[in-house]
Amino acid sequence: MSRKFFVGGNWKMNGDKKSLGEIINTLNSAKLDPNTEVVCGAPSIYLDFARSKLDPKIGVAAQNCYKVAKGAFTGEISPAMIKDCGVNWVILGHSERRWVFGETDELIGQKCAHALENGLGVIACIGEKLDEREAGITEKVVNAQTKHFADNIKDWSKVVLAYEPVWAIGTGKTASPAQAQEVHDKLRQWVKANVSDSYASLETLELASMADVDGFLVGGAALKPEFVDIINAKQ
Repeated sequence: MSRKFFVGGNWKMNGDKKSLGEIINTLNSAKLDPNTEVVCGAPSIYLDFARSKLDPKIGVAAQNCYKVAKGAFTGEISPAMIKDCGVNWVILGHSERRWVFGETDELIGQKCAHALENGLGVIACIGEKLDEREAGITEKVVNAQTKHFADNIKDWSKVVLAYEPVWAIGTGKTASPAQAQEVHDKLRQWVKANVSDSYASLETLELASMADVDGFLVGGAALKPEFVDIINAKQ
């Protein structure tokens, strides 16, 4: 199976109908690389708005979901609700869900299983914090997070692994392309050894000129017109 370039834009808890409408108009009118899959992660309250306004060739993702279809879970949304808005993707395991809201590897794995069972594609986020990188346990942490996803995935064709160097967010430190490539290479080796060769060739979100880099999951930049340049980075 070929590895297609993939660019995800995570709008996080930002924007309103006016500002999101502007970036949507920019994306709709831009000439985007037809060989790149583009998905925008909208706040849950704007999922329907984003899906109805964005060009159909651009995907939309929820930024989170819960592990069951319905029930007394105030504030949560289910894959069924996401699908009902015409949305086909969900971001799971993002570092802010892990470290701000205390989501565990186990819970994230359960969410992943339920999302896939209900036909959503999953952008599965993994990555180490600064203390973990400095302690030299990057590979151990990333492999453990990946294993919890892998244990809950039967079909990897609808999964994109996104490596997020959490240690480089708000610390003044920068993850170089070479550092990202090193982690992605080891990640692909882990998938090859623990899942299968064919799935190791599938999509991993990474930095465009590196051998194992097949895309990006970007945050703030996805709310700016320059997001178009990121989408077209592989051209």
